[in-house]
Amino acid sequence: MGEKESIKGTDQMTNKQKILVTGGAGFIGSNFVLDWLATEGTPVINLDKLTYAGNMENLASLANDARHEFVRGDINDRALVEGLLHQHKPRAIVHFAAESHVDRSIHGPEDFIQTNINGTFQLLEAARAYWTQLAEPEKSAFRFLHVSTDEVYGSLGPNDPPFSETTTYAPNSPYSASKAASDHLVRAYHHTYGLPTLTTNCSNNYGPYQFPEKLIPLIILNALNGKPLPVYGDGLNIRDWLYVGDHCEAIRVVLAKGRLGETYNIGGNNEKTNLEVINAVCAILDEFRPDSPVTPHASLITFVKDRPGHDQRYAIDACKIESELAWQPRESFETGIRKTVQWYLEHQDWVQNIVSGEYQKWLTTNYNTREKP
Repeated sequence: MGEKESIKGTDQMTNKQKILVTGGAGFIGSNFVLDWLATEGTPVINLDKLTYAGNMENLASLANDARHEFVRGDINDRALVEGLLHQHKPRAIVHFAAESHVDRSIHGPEDFIQTNINGTFQLLEAARAYWTQLAEPEKSAFRFLHVSTDEVYGSLGPNDPPFSETTTYAPNSPYSASKAASDHLVRAYHHTYGLPTLTTNCSNNYGPYQFPEKLIPLIILNALNGKPLPVYGDGLNIRDWLYVGDHCEAIRVVLAKGRLGETYNIGGNNEKTNLEVINAVCAILDEFRPDSPVTPHASLITFVKDRPGHDQRYAIDACKIESELAWQPRESFETGIRKTVQWYLEHQDWVQNIVSGEYQKWLTTNYNTREKP
């Protein structure tokens, strides 16, 4: 059987191979869809509400790809989700759809409750109804993979061991609290109803297509335009950084080989302070863009008032996924950040199209009102 036949095959075989991805126009979701089609090659139904962070330009390369079907809709619309499951009969749901920015959750937590908690509940209910009526072997093969964050575990001290899958949840922001709630719902649906779930908790992602409210693309964008590079507090908050391509590979591995009902932490083995990250980006920009309005780019660093409840340190113990599923990140921070900066420099049209009036309004709301410490 040829490659084209193996990808499409009969309608029945195509249905068995399909997956449903929620939030597949966002940063990690769109990277996953592109990665999935490049590696697995089987059809994707992509459900995304297209809020400010969802961007169809991320998926422009799939415009004429019959394996990708985009549906604009809300995971809270259970009738829509049930209709998609009935029509396409996917073998798995990979659930990215979420509000994911801590600062936005501080300014307006309601959207996070609605999408992350209520939306996940509606999706679980639709998935449970669909899975219950499946016949074997499709029923045993079905998976519901929930993508979550390390922020549900709270904050670590300088000498604390990294987060493991057994770390007690202690979320400190409306965002992380809403994701913790969604994690608990997914766990409950497995233990109560037997729904074949998998959960992944990842560290800070970076890479192509990230909306420039997040640290790394914000720094790149501001530095290129000679604008201040805002640093919360003393800049010594620590995060583990995971290249988005590595994250996508890890999710594929968990979906294929993960034990049902289990959680897998996914990390990049790259603990960095925010200042270290910013200085690394600035050094690469000094090399690639020596003609920027202001150089060296690090001279633009501006310390601003810290955000409320700012977690001091995140770190991931990824031993479980490494030992059980033989996954490890391919990118070091040094290689990943260089690829990321280069991508943004080569895709300035994408950046300019996304930096709309609403984005500028957000920057004013979040940064311009902060006093220097």
